Amino acid sequence: MSVRTSLSPLLLAAALAWGCTKEEAPPQEDRTLAKLRAEAKRVEQGGTPSGPPVQASDVPVGPNAGLADLATGEGAESQKLPLPEKNDTVHVDSLAVKLTGLLASNSVQGSGKVGLTTEERFLSVHLVTQNVGTAPVSLSLEGARLVDAEGKEHRVARDAQIVGGTRELRRTWELEERTEVVILFELPPAAIGAGMTLVLPASSGDVRLALQ
Repeated sequence: MSVRTSLSPLLLAAALAWGCTKEEAPPQEDRTLAKLRAEAKRVEQGGTPSGPPVQASDVPVGPNAGLADLATGEGAESQKLPLPEKNDTVHVDSLAVKLTGLLASNSVQGSGKVGLTTEERFLSVHLVTQNVGTAPVSLSLEGARLVDAEGKEHRVARDAQIVGGTRELRRTWELEERTEVVILFELPPAAIGAGMTLVLPASSGDVRLALQ
């Protein structure tokens, strides 16, 4: 796949790099960069740019190139997942919980310019909760776990939760209080699909909610 930008910005970058002293250059200079420097000097002296567009395979790739592309929006994916056909309401003590949405994405965006990016996937689990008991109920959903089809458990992604999820997962629901809760997990793309289950801690034991 060819790089969409023209050769000129690359030549400009090479021209700037040309100003470095010989001592600043790495011991084994990249052959492609050396060619770009020579071309930049030739064009600087009045020559016409020549040669085919630079190929992506010609550009050195760093260890974090994948994350850099995702952070700029290139290659990023966001997918709204279907809810299970049997989407029953479950009860965590006196708190009724129902699944309302699932979103898998490479990034999580918070308020302002704050955001997180991963080469795996952030799974946002959207729930609606309501206290259906006869008194206020205090619960903590911080210990929620996602279990994939292979039985592997994934804990709440703390950083992503702060950026794009419900910050207060430990709280008290007043009588009949109804609120939405978003819990985020980080897991491999292959783990997203049929068999996913959300496990919520309760005083009477774990409560399981099928996600797919």
